[in-house]
Amino acid sequence: MARLNLLEETRFEKLPTTIYPDQRVASVKVAQRIANLIKSKQQQNKMAVLGLATGATPVRVYAELVRLHREEGLSFRNVITFNLDEYYPMQPTAAQSYVTFMNENLFDHIDIKPENVHIPDGTLPLEEIHEYCLEYERKIEALGGLDLQILGIGRTGHIGFNEPGSAPNSGTRLVTLDDLTRRDASRDFGGKENVPRKAITMGIGTIFKAREIILMAWSGKKAPIIKKAVEGEMSSDVPATYLQLSDNVEFVLDMDAAAELTRFNTPWLVKDCIWDEALIKKAVIWLSKTVQKPILKLTDEDYNNNGMAQLATEKGPAYNINIDIFNKLQHTITGWPGGKPGASDKERPERAEPAQKRVVIFSPHPDDDVISMGGTFIRLVDQGHDVHVAYQTSGNTAVWDDDVLRYMEFAIDFNKSIGEDSEKLESIYSDMRSFIQEKQPNQVDTQEIRDVKAFIRKSEAFAGARYAGLSDDHIHFMALPFYETGKTVKKPITDIDVELTMELLRKVKPHQVFAAGDFADPHGTHIVCFRIVEEALRRLQKTDEWAKDCWLWMYRGAWHEFGTHEIEMAVPLSPQEVMRKRYAIYKHQSQKDRPVFPGDDEREFWIRAEERTRETAKHYDDLGLAEYEAMEAFVRWKF
Repeated sequence: MARLNLLEETRFEKLPTTIYPDQRVASVKVAQRIANLIKSKQQQNKMAVLGLATGATPVRVYAELVRLHREEGLSFRNVITFNLDEYYPMQPTAAQSYVTFMNENLFDHIDIKPENVHIPDGTLPLEEIHEYCLEYERKIEALGGLDLQILGIGRTGHIGFNEPGSAPNSGTRLVTLDDLTRRDASRDFGGKENVPRKAITMGIGTIFKAREIILMAWSGKKAPIIKKAVEGEMSSDVPATYLQLSDNVEFVLDMDAAAELTRFNTPWLVKDCIWDEALIKKAVIWLSKTVQKPILKLTDEDYNNNGMAQLATEKGPAYNINIDIFNKLQHTITGWPGGKPGASDKERPERAEPAQKRVVIFSPHPDDDVISMGGTFIRLVDQGHDVHVAYQTSGNTAVWDDDVLRYMEFAIDFNKSIGEDSEKLESIYSDMRSFIQEKQPNQVDTQEIRDVKAFIRKSEAFAGARYAGLSDDHIHFMALPFYETGKTVKKPITDIDVELTMELLRKVKPHQVFAAGDFADPHGTHIVCFRIVEEALRRLQKTDEWAKDCWLWMYRGAWHEFGTHEIEMAVPLSPQEVMRKRYAIYKHQSQKDRPVFPGDDEREFWIRAEERTRETAKHYDDLGLAEYEAMEAFVRWKF
């Protein structure tokens, strides 16, 4: 596919930005540019000097370069590389080292000369680092500088490991990592406490000297920082904004990473629009928030003064637009998530019939169901629907090691209390303690430890679902194979994952399916689990008549909510229902207080969930709709 020439760059954007449909297409294009540079240098009998990055962003670029080498004969014999950074301290053989990353993703698969590869040395004594960094710079300068520098961007706005506060003329040096950067890396290290606090990085000044700079970003997770980097004022708070000083830089984005740029997020501020129903709804909600008025109080003057004169002219007067959008929002609110018997389907998000529906709630981890839609879960059961819950993964990487020992100690004591021999259990327990004492960061647990962690999550999931009102035969623990690696990096989806899901769906024949719709992280368990459900339903719709009338609703987790303009079903919760949901979340004791992988939000899951749903309710209230204690939001997936 060709580059998307959707809109010309706007007055808001201070950097050249190229946007592709997805990261796969974008990565292939970037790899082709690198290959063309290498070939051009070969024709001139010169070396190509490349600055390379690590992390998830360039993985597909490197995969395409490997393919070009293997299948099209691209040679790297004339290539010299300098990597941006390395953790400090860090052994090159460690799984988390950038030496390991580069070897596994690129260097081991191409014909580059080992002496032409340069990666900062994370093993140096502290007193030698300053001179080493100067020599790193001298090597680049002796080769005439970098021909092309590849960059990613961190959520702090860092490029390389140039964290907030870095100077635009900084050189290669030892730096202290931002806490958010360390939290983002925690999954690779088995917890933030294992992430090094420092790193050696090329400086912003070094990066500027490259003859060409390509910064890549994928996924909605990067959209907020991309907006700051591309449209914000230059500031040391967001080091990537310094790239605005360069004449040789280009941002290469997928659609999700570009989503918050003005030309996509609020296009009416940029140009005339084709005003379809979805865009009108988004624009009116935005206007209401911008001028801090309920929708029904918006005036023609408000439209004219905020870039929406075209909408008022084409679809107005303003009051007619306001009434239409107000009614559409009103119709998303329902206390009957399974449909209200005898009600008109035209004014409610779900069908009235059948009055009692069969429902499957898919939960990627064993607690996503109650955290994300616990109130709706309980409401569906209370209203007499035939509800099943399916836990797609064991969640066994997210349990603390000391919980394993505690449960084993309980098992041993219980075994003794009923007069059973505990010798084997005690032997396993001893082995577990020895393993845990010597365990390296992110080391794969023994099978016995993984089993106990899975049992802990399973028992908690059963307790939560039972509290919501389900009988045991309606609780399904799937343990999909893609997840069962014992590592944070999982296997690719296979037909087995899809077929197991199809088997469950065929058994229940649901009218409604709920699945986690968190797509911000393309490598997260949620999106993988959603793709499995989607593919299972797609296949079933070709063969099973019931599947053609099965609706798929997406919910979101404790971190992010759908935009108000996206919500198609909003289920209000009373104060009592909020408390019932909280108690269901409490059943997941291993995730209480501080989970293993909390992300960048230190709040407990029940607090995140309550505050998120209260914020959703407040948004509706601010728009002039009824005031509720909390709301859970859903979007219907269209096949």
